[in-house]
Amino acid sequence: MPRIPAKAEPLGLPIAEPEIVEIDTDILIVGGGMGACGAAFEAKRWADKYGVKVLLVDKAALERSGAVAQGLSAINTYLGENDPDDYVRMVRTDLMGLVREDLIFDLGRHVDDSVHLFEEWGLPLWVQTDDGKRLDGAQAKKKGLQVREGAKPVRSGRWQIMINGESYKCIVAEAAKNALGEENYMERIFVVKLLLDANEPNRIAGAVGFSVRENKVYVFRCNALLCACGGAVNVYRPRSTGEGMGRAWYPVWNAGSTYTMCAQVGAEMTMMENRFVPARFKDGYGPVGAWFLLFKAKATNAAGEDYCVTNRDMLKTYEEQGYAQGNIIPTCLRNHMMLKEMKEGRGPIFMDTATALQTTFKELSKKEQKHLEAEAWEDFLDMCVGQANLWACMNIEPENVGSEIMPTEPYLLGSHSGCCGIWVSGPDEDWVPEEYKIKADNGKVYNRMTTVNGLFTCADGVGASGHKFSSGSHAEGRIAGKQLVRWVVDHKDFKPALKETPEELAKMVYQPWYTYKEHSGKTTAPDISPDYITPRNFMMRLIKATDEYGGGVATYYNTSQTLLEHCEKLLDMLEEDSKKLCARDLHELLRAWENYHRLWTVRLHVLHIKFRKETRYPGFYYRTDFLEINDEEWKCFTNSKYDPETGETRFFKRPYIQIIPDPMHP
Repeated sequence: MPRIPAKAEPLGLPIAEPEIVEIDTDILIVGGGMGACGAAFEAKRWADKYGVKVLLVDKAALERSGAVAQGLSAINTYLGENDPDDYVRMVRTDLMGLVREDLIFDLGRHVDDSVHLFEEWGLPLWVQTDDGKRLDGAQAKKKGLQVREGAKPVRSGRWQIMINGESYKCIVAEAAKNALGEENYMERIFVVKLLLDANEPNRIAGAVGFSVRENKVYVFRCNALLCACGGAVNVYRPRSTGEGMGRAWYPVWNAGSTYTMCAQVGAEMTMMENRFVPARFKDGYGPVGAWFLLFKAKATNAAGEDYCVTNRDMLKTYEEQGYAQGNIIPTCLRNHMMLKEMKEGRGPIFMDTATALQTTFKELSKKEQKHLEAEAWEDFLDMCVGQANLWACMNIEPENVGSEIMPTEPYLLGSHSGCCGIWVSGPDEDWVPEEYKIKADNGKVYNRMTTVNGLFTCADGVGASGHKFSSGSHAEGRIAGKQLVRWVVDHKDFKPALKETPEELAKMVYQPWYTYKEHSGKTTAPDISPDYITPRNFMMRLIKATDEYGGGVATYYNTSQTLLEHCEKLLDMLEEDSKKLCARDLHELLRAWENYHRLWTVRLHVLHIKFRKETRYPGFYYRTDFLEINDEEWKCFTNSKYDPETGETRFFKRPYIQIIPDPMHP
């Protein structure tokens, strides 16, 4: 947000005393991404049968909400001919041996059904003909070929299939809206806090939020709640600042709301030290996956060397420990090798796009070459138009010259190559260890329920279970959606009671505006005051602290006990200053709450890194005081639990249990 000059009026929607709206529902779904859409679709299938009311509330608009909001050119999770056991092995290997195998297997056996639904709803899937020709989604549709009817999808990797995905989220959102009905979803409502029941400890009872378009505070009461608001971005200083700042392909509006709101009501968290540091095209932050997978492009150092080959010895230690098996090099270890090149002066790092395309083109006709080249450009127009713009303004032709790549700042998410999130129950089946089942107040097990009764999550929210993006997030939402209905039916006599009055909740939500109103006349510079802090200034302090002390790009992702303790002190001061966050309009009220959620999430992240005294994810972060993997002490889940009554957070270990044996099938 640009600085507002002295005496200038705020540019956002005016803010005033809010109207309070109270709403009762059986099931409240908070979020609008792939997971929330899946939950809404599936919950509604069962809800009508039992007379259960379902309501979805989204901060944005469903059609362009979540990680695939702009579009996507591939579905990252489709098993097809692959074995769910191998899917578990792949995820386990990529995430350095620590995952909830029950959750991953459960997802693997259901995910294809969501993909087939996408195709049924109109998503064009690429198809490979019997003679080996690739047909894009439009061509496949024209010939009447469908994956759900047995056609072979075009794979860009073992688990990925190609799509024409510029309208991917729109298609999925439309299906969710049609299932819910117009009266059962609300857009542009930012839920900022979950609410516990006044009479039953550890029981969800509702939530509170506000409209980002008009002065209204919404107080929701519910029997069950699903929180699926994505991961956390902009919790570290972006590598690209100024013109390129915030151009993370992962959505910049994800503020850690899922993690913060669930943690605040006492949900047990897991693996919050884990982060994702993707390699992206520099400055524009365009995703590189399609180039690596579809075109088989290689990343090279400045000398043109494939550093994954020249640095192969770096993997030896990890291979001996079982963490780099076969053809699967964990994402963090690929970063580990890249960072060595950069630190030792052999950068910049380039993706050899020109060679990859030339190699691919050898087997194609001129017409097919032109078509594939157009699809390569469409990847970025679909997913990250800023990258295509950057190449154009810098006179870069990626089909002719290599494009620079670099690791980004850390993201926190649980659905891609990351696994931080919330501890949830697995399915109630005999093969699932009892340690992975959460018994509810009635003694039953509800799949994807947190340790708070009636509170569920999915997608980025589920911890210790990565690589479900994006079809997997939808499938996991469907798993949770069915369980939400089951919970409500089993607790049909429950009457939620909130501890706070609607007026108290409204005052809490609008406090940043009241703070500004009280102190705004004491300064001639509205954005600078000793009595309040603007969301922008708050965020700058936050990302500077995490970047420099919490293992950001400033230190090549290095941190230590001393640095983490200093970071913790800075974040504690920010917690104190958060009580003075101000808002001059509705947009700033949104930014104030987003940054408060960011603070909570990233502080938990820092504390988890401090608790785990090893470097489990080299290339994502380094504990310079504990640089090795220590399986004897730390091959376990690191969990935490905040006590809403005392305000204290407890850290502890939970055992890792291997369910699926090694090795992976060829």
